[in-house]
Amino acid sequence: MKEEKLRWGVAHIFSSYNNTIIHITDITGTETIAFASGGQVVKTDRLESSPTAAMLASNKAAQEAKDKGINAIHIKTRAPGGHNGPANPGPGAQAAIRALSRRGLRIGVIEDVTPIPHGGCRPKGGKRGRRV
Repeated sequence: MKEEKLRWGVAHIFSSYNNTIIHITDITGTETIAFASGGQVVKTDRLESSPTAAMLASNKAAQEAKDKGINAIHIKTRAPGGHNGPANPGPGAQAAIRALSRRGLRIGVIEDVTPIPHGGCRPKGGKRGRRV
């Protein structure tokens, strides 16, 4: 059995509480190979961020990438982050990664690239913070 040559790509997974976006690029990150989001595969807005929608979107993007010759990927997951977005990814991130591996794509590095504030804007909530 001849071992096939690995052609690498990068899967950028943006997962918020409202949507999950899967964007597969070449290894440099400049050329788009496949793109899918939760909103493309479900009918209602409230289901866009669900693990099911993330799985369907991943399957769609993975199939498109495999058709173009990509058979191995590095994964970069991202949450909204920044100075007032949540720093932990939404419910679709794990489901998307699992779906990509089930599609037969080899997975290299899984990396978290959520933006982290350092200094920057003053957080909302006033001098004494948000009182619950």
